Amino acid sequence: MPLAPPALTANEETFDMSIPLIDLSAWRAGTPDQRAAVAGSVDEALRTSGFLLLAGHGVPPALRTDLRAAASAFFALPTDVRSRYRTEVGGRGWIPSGAEANAFVDQPPGPADLKETWTAGWDGPDTPDDPDWFAPNVWPVELPDLEHLAADYTTRMRLLAGELVSVFATALGLPDRWFTDRSGQAPHSFNVNRYPSLRETGAAAEGQYRVAPHTDFGMVTILDRQPGYGGLQVEIDGTWVDAPYVEDAFTINIGDLLARWVGDRWRSTRHRVLPPPADDADEELVSLIYFFEADLDAVVEPLGPPHGGPSWYPPVTTRQYLEARFAAITV
Repeated sequence: MPLAPPALTANEETFDMSIPLIDLSAWRAGTPDQRAAVAGSVDEALRTSGFLLLAGHGVPPALRTDLRAAASAFFALPTDVRSRYRTEVGGRGWIPSGAEANAFVDQPPGPADLKETWTAGWDGPDTPDDPDWFAPNVWPVELPDLEHLAADYTTRMRLLAGELVSVFATALGLPDRWFTDRSGQAPHSFNVNRYPSLRETGAAAEGQYRVAPHTDFGMVTILDRQPGYGGLQVEIDGTWVDAPYVEDAFTINIGDLLARWVGDRWRSTRHRVLPPPADDADEELVSLIYFFEADLDAVVEPLGPPHGGPSWYPPVTTRQYLEARFAAITV
């Protein structure tokens, strides 16, 4: 059997010039010069590939392990039990395999993704006025630990996302609260994706993936992933490359909305999760994916130079943009 690429360690500062490893602890405890250096490294990474790896984030590994185990226990329940919690893309609960197709945005549309998902979100401000975006979460009564672990994890993710958008603002030469002030009431989504093994799915159809090539839609994505043969790839300058993996580091990328906001100074980069591999027919992976957005009524209009890039797009609200994109991938 071929050997999987070795995992890299967090003390390897540069292993891929396009997807660097950045240590957030230098931002948190650093001097102004160190904070400026971190912001500069983030700016370079988002200009080059739209991706980076983040160490020094402080989220306990044990929490992610326990959350994966609880989600995996849900996915192991009989289909008729899981079906009690079925929802659509953008909803709350269980999205079965075949219900989401990132390849639907292509022309002609491609096949559905080979994954199933448990999805939750922020239930919003104290008095939410938008039940579609701030709906109550649904949790399986069979596995009460899943709710508590997900609540702990998403609370930490929201704080981390807020910190990241402060770094982003500094990287653009804006006041550090520029994005924070436009995302304090933002929705977020949290997905646990299970990528079943080849033994369960059978051979993929032509053009079928665990997740088809796509860009993310919103502001910033924080991914906790497992390495594997059928893992994450990123398209850089027309070439698909295996995303590097570092134990305990998050994979960070920006989405279309933020790229639009900065006038394409930064890239919202296509990425995909490969089909179940023949190299290991038993490989099953579980990813924890947190999507952070801007306030629904925030008007996204490209920042011009020197903060943003040269591209211009018509103004759009977060709500208008995201609703159109989610509709495009729903089967």
